Amino acid sequence: MQINTKIKIIGLLLAILFFFNMFLYKFDTSISPTITKIAEAEVRKKTVSTINKAILNEYNNFNYDQVIKVEKDSSGNIMMLKADTMMMNKIACRVAINAQSELNKSGNIEVKIPLSYIFKNNIISSFGPSVIVNAEPIGSIDTEYISEFQNAGINQTRHKIYINVATQVNIILPLSNDRINVKSQIPVAETIIIGKVPSTVLNFDLKSAGFNLPEKNSNQHD
Repeated sequence: MQINTKIKIIGLLLAILFFFNMFLYKFDTSISPTITKIAEAEVRKKTVSTINKAILNEYNNFNYDQVIKVEKDSSGNIMMLKADTMMMNKIACRVAINAQSELNKSGNIEVKIPLSYIFKNNIISSFGPSVIVNAEPIGSIDTEYISEFQNAGINQTRHKIYINVATQVNIILPLSNDRINVKSQIPVAETIIIGKVPSTVLNFDLKSAGFNLPEKNSNQHD
């Protein structure tokens, strides 16, 4: 009798172990990819919001005429555009540092995703258990300026300057980790240039302006 009881207990334990492994396999192959996509979207949204806040704080008083000089000849024709890259790099540096500071202050980003959400049914999406996904900033932040010219009328050219900020975030899932790239672009200056703009000026770029905040060394502590 005791032997039969032990066999039943062992059989029950094996069955539980089998179904638990089946659940993990199903979770990893079917549910996990969906949760990863949802988590990535939520983490990107929160990270971009934090970065944009740092950008807007720094570029609130950004003056085009102070950083871009338009040089003309004696007849008033535009010859070239010259950027004050030192000033632009200084601002980009502050953006990178402040963005990193804001991300660090916000701590790990926590996102709760109801498992029922994967069925994409609005009625049941708020019910059932949730999976908690954590995300932490890696520490690497790159800032880069982009220049764009648009025709604004006869002998009028609209010049826009954008700031691109890119960083990496580590998403911590129940069964795996995933590193994603998060990018944000915001226009920081715009002006109308009066006069015929030669094609050589339209090739004007700001690749030499920007700042890179390298990834924190894993041996360093905050």
